[in-house]
Amino acid sequence: MKTFISEISKNEFQYSERVLAKSIRKSIFELIKKDHPDFNLKSAISISELNQYRQKYIANYLIDEVGELSVLEQDVLKTIENEEVINKKEPIDNNNFTFGQRLADNIASFGGSWSFIILFGLFILIWISSNVYFLLNKGFDPYPFILLNLILSCLAALQAPVIMMSQNRQEEKDRERSKQDYMVNLKSELEIRMLHEKIDHLIIHQQQELLNIQQVQVEMMEDIMKQIRVKK
Repeated sequence: MKTFISEISKNEFQYSERVLAKSIRKSIFELIKKDHPDFNLKSAISISELNQYRQKYIANYLIDEVGELSVLEQDVLKTIENEEVINKKEPIDNNNFTFGQRLADNIASFGGSWSFIILFGLFILIWISSNVYFLLNKGFDPYPFILLNLILSCLAALQAPVIMMSQNRQEEKDRERSKQDYMVNLKSELEIRMLHEKIDHLIIHQQQELLNIQQVQVEMMEDIMKQIRVKK
């Protein structure tokens, strides 16, 4: 099997992984040359080594744009390197919530439903009817229903902080979703950049092959012309 020696690592690779330095994008070529001053246009490296420098180029781009790599951006680069899915990397786990947080979510969910409105409306209707009609306004809470007003006031006083606690939990969930959306968008941008790099490399490689084919054809034509001249 035909092999070659990489100019930067001095390791042996299969010849099919060989990439000529002149086919590498200028920005990445300069990045390689910065680490290996002896690297020139006649040198060759492997595809895996080129991908490592592409990832390094992306990391440097993020440092230049943002100032420094944040935790999220480092996670995105790791997912690209390990070919992982971001949504599987940081799921939103409701089991990590405390009992009080889950209880607040359930109460707020029930308090904002039609079931609560219907049941509470029936409760008030039964309360008023039993005192006014059945007990002839001489029951345990005659008109103007002071006890009922006290119960409603206590319910409102307790319901408000429970709803606020649930809203705080919802904001935390929204922040987690926003963080995941940001990571997905960032990864998409970086993947597109790497895709452009690969397409550019493919185009340059194809052009190089076409030039080689043309050179071979020119040499064949020259040989044919020499044979014709000899015959004459």
